[in-house]
Amino acid sequence: MNSLVKPILIWILSLVITLASAFYQKMTGPTYPISGKVVLNNQDIPYKLIRTAENDRDAEIKIMVPDQAVTATIEYRRYKSYDTLTAKPLTRSGDKLFFMLPKQPAAGKVEYKIILTSASEQVTLDAGKNKPVVMRFKGPVPIYILLPHIILMFLGLLFSTRTAIEALTKGTKTYRLAIWTLILLIPGGLILGPIVQKYAFGAFWTGWPFGHDLTDNKTLVMVLVWLFAAFKLRRDPDNRTWPVIAAIIVLMVYIIPHSMLGSEIDHTKTPAN
Repeated sequence: MNSLVKPILIWILSLVITLASAFYQKMTGPTYPISGKVVLNNQDIPYKLIRTAENDRDAEIKIMVPDQAVTATIEYRRYKSYDTLTAKPLTRSGDKLFFMLPKQPAAGKVEYKIILTSASEQVTLDAGKNKPVVMRFKGPVPIYILLPHIILMFLGLLFSTRTAIEALTKGTKTYRLAIWTLILLIPGGLILGPIVQKYAFGAFWTGWPFGHDLTDNKTLVMVLVWLFAAFKLRRDPDNRTWPVIAAIIVLMVYIIPHSMLGSEIDHTKTPAN
């Protein structure tokens, strides 16, 4: 194979694996909108129910329903609370039915469901199996902090995958690529990551040993496993086992849905509304 074609193909393969992992993580995460379709008055009504919002303003919950005869009600309360359900009608504006869900403190969650009603029918929009949608509010994160964090973490995963392929193909750049993986993951995950966390939820670090936030713990695992792999490669540049193990562990922890077991307020410890 041409000496130029082979590395290009390897980078393409690494990119495909990285994009697939990032897409899977996004689609399965607890903040990805719940979407679906219901039938009311013999008409299909597609919907998308948001599960994350910034807390500098109320969150707009909206459904596009052209049928003017259809009305909607939202039932909501703070998540993990003894609050009674609040029921409010959605406002119609043309084809749109909407409600401005009251904003919450950073890491505050609200559970809600929407009931669509016509003259003779009623359908409920929820998370499935009669479970409410749970939405978490977060503080706004400046784009100049968030964008570099996302880019560095994505590139860290890309170089992690590329390093493993280099090891499997017995290439000569395994150690160098491992160092680049750390150069990307450490500032992206251990420097910018906590800053993002501080803006969004008011704390720099809520993972081990101070808490159980999976995002923080995932970052720590990725950095530690690559530090160990780089150490093994430093002692033995021909080591193929640890870069592959490190990359597999990174992929495994990376595809764990983002924000699972993340910061949240337990309203059961405060008075009910």
